[in-house]
Amino acid sequence: MFDDRTPIYQQIAARLKQDILDGTLAEGDQVMSTNQYATYYRINPATAAKGVHQLVEEGVLHKRRGLGMYVTEGAREKLLAQRRDRFFTEMVEPMAAEASLIGVPLADVVRHLEELENQKRRMR
Repeated sequence: MFDDRTPIYQQIAARLKQDILDGTLAEGDQVMSTNQYATYYRINPATAAKGVHQLVEEGVLHKRRGLGMYVTEGAREKLLAQRRDRFFTEMVEPMAAEASLIGVPLADVVRHLEELENQKRRMR
């Protein structure tokens, strides 16, 4: 599950976010405890706790005293909004800058994206 490029605690947080986004974890669901993560993935409990705590700070998870960690109501929408913002910042804006640099009108880019969407619809 883990790669060597990113700290393990960040990978744990990213996996939990992905599970919330794809519906594996629903709002209100309990997540594994840090000790369960540590045992299952054979990692230090402090590393697992750091990844979970990151999501608590972001408001994606919350603690129920004596019960564990749970997915916060509205977490999925919050994560979707973050992902959309990142999509435009990291993908669309650089693409638009490159298009401008090489002389491709944005209208051509939009037309191409619409064609891709139409192809996708036809394949369904």
